[in-house]
Amino acid sequence: MPETKYSDRTDSFEEKLRLIETAWRKKDYRLARSLAHSLRHSAMQAQAEEESPGQPVGAAGQAELVESLPSAWRAWARGWKHCRALHLDEPLGVERPPEPVEVLLSFPAEQVASLAREVRVARVGDGVLKEVPCQVHGEVRRGTERLAKVLFMAGGTMHQRQTYLVFHGNPDAELPAYPTDLETRGEGFALDIENDFYKASLSRQMGQLERLSLKRDHGLELFAGGEGHGEPPGIDWAHDYAASGHFQKFRVTLWETCPDYEVVRGPLATIVRRWGFPQSPVHPVFTPARLHVDVEYRFYSGVPWFHKTGTMRALKAFQAPALRDDEWVFSGYSFTDIVWMGPDGKLRTGTPDAANRDNLWAVGLANPQSHDSFVALFLEHSAEGLPEPKHNGSPSLYYKSHGQLWSRYPLPVKEVPAGAVLHQKNAYAALPFTSADGPRRLEDLRHRLINPLHVSVGEIPRGAAAKEQPGRLARPGEAGDSSISKAALWAALRDCKDEQLYTADINVVDLGLVLDLRVRGDTVHVLMTMPHRGRPRLGYFAFGSGGNSMPVQQRLMKVPGVGRVVVEQTWEPGWNSNHLTEIGRKKLGLGT
Repeated sequence: MPETKYSDRTDSFEEKLRLIETAWRKKDYRLARSLAHSLRHSAMQAQAEEESPGQPVGAAGQAELVESLPSAWRAWARGWKHCRALHLDEPLGVERPPEPVEVLLSFPAEQVASLAREVRVARVGDGVLKEVPCQVHGEVRRGTERLAKVLFMAGGTMHQRQTYLVFHGNPDAELPAYPTDLETRGEGFALDIENDFYKASLSRQMGQLERLSLKRDHGLELFAGGEGHGEPPGIDWAHDYAASGHFQKFRVTLWETCPDYEVVRGPLATIVRRWGFPQSPVHPVFTPARLHVDVEYRFYSGVPWFHKTGTMRALKAFQAPALRDDEWVFSGYSFTDIVWMGPDGKLRTGTPDAANRDNLWAVGLANPQSHDSFVALFLEHSAEGLPEPKHNGSPSLYYKSHGQLWSRYPLPVKEVPAGAVLHQKNAYAALPFTSADGPRRLEDLRHRLINPLHVSVGEIPRGAAAKEQPGRLARPGEAGDSSISKAALWAALRDCKDEQLYTADINVVDLGLVLDLRVRGDTVHVLMTMPHRGRPRLGYFAFGSGGNSMPVQQRLMKVPGVGRVVVEQTWEPGWNSNHLTEIGRKKLGLGT
């Protein structure tokens, strides 16, 4: 009997396209809608398996054995098998406070089970290793490698080179819990994100930034009141465009929910990415697929600013008499001054002069009396397939029916060609502002953000420079010192199958549903996820609901020394096929 392949158990994107075209010709619109939904799921699976994560810094095999480190460091890093060095170079010759550094790294798949659990980062300083909090996200498997983005905070001294060691390869490692000031509440994209400087609230309807409270002095709250244009009002109104003849305006703020989104939550950054086509005031009467919008917010721990990145891509030629990629509206009149920056990087107060009106690289509003400010620092603003975009957006202190605002119209033409792209990356800063030092602070911040620390592959320091140091990298139970063998626990979990995959004979470990395993005394804590929200009930695996014959709790209680088992559920990060082990991939017919 021929071997059953993955393609025999599903239908291809091309097959679904053929079916949807047939349904459309037959005017079977209900079937066409179902097939369109199924096409989206095919795209999601292809993205998980095939989307390029980018070019990693260094090669997967560049890591060295921890046992080759100087003895003092080797003892400190006990439990980990591999490490590599990264250099961070300060390019400006300035003192810089901690800022987010993100690097894409690649690891041999056979050396690691979970990058989120196992990766640790330590700074080398005066011969001593000091762990720094890190956040691992975007983990994927590509062939024989696992790749992920590793984010950590790092400062710098004038032209200083710093060395960091990245450790991986520890089957006993647990998900690290780093205490930071970043707190994220809510589910999906409907979030409240808070650090020591501000609290940001995203729309429960479509994820747009709705309110921002500044956590200083009187706690100014930036909001947009009223009824909007029929949608919930917020302070961020981009992105949108006017249709030919100004017949109507298509807005992302008119989304009834996010067409598509991804969320990353962690101790150092909360990332909310949303994408789709702006919608009509009478959606779905008009549903043009002409301009695709992709927007990402990044809120960080410990800094008084956040990032927003946006891309607008024309899929076909169309007319757009007006298009905005940055507009912010604030009800009330909390600010007294307009601030702006030209290409020289100097912040000025007042209305921009005619020579700089279309060449602005920061715009915002300030109140030197209350010391409040909110300023957009334009870090990147470019176009493909178009002339140089207009860098405008002069703020207004009074706009009828709205309040205070700025609005950037970057499109230099009215006829947008197919394939044209507008790209932006901005930082939005809520810094204390006085006439004396407000401009300098904003100038320095933008200067640092457009000249970040440079990351490169380094060499691990050797020799007598390594000093004895207190403590260790491992938490209790992460260095082979667990009161109950974690190897025995993982082995036991492999007896817990997903019996809804009737003949696959696949367990929860090879499915990648177990995200963390901790032992505290005689209590075992298991953190699990479910494959998708259509199966939200973890009890099926935890205690055998639905007839599952080997529940996690029951099986782990049979391991010697276990007195109690606690199984917890999470949806963050969401599961996909990158969580599968090599055995799991083969059992589902995915191969490598």
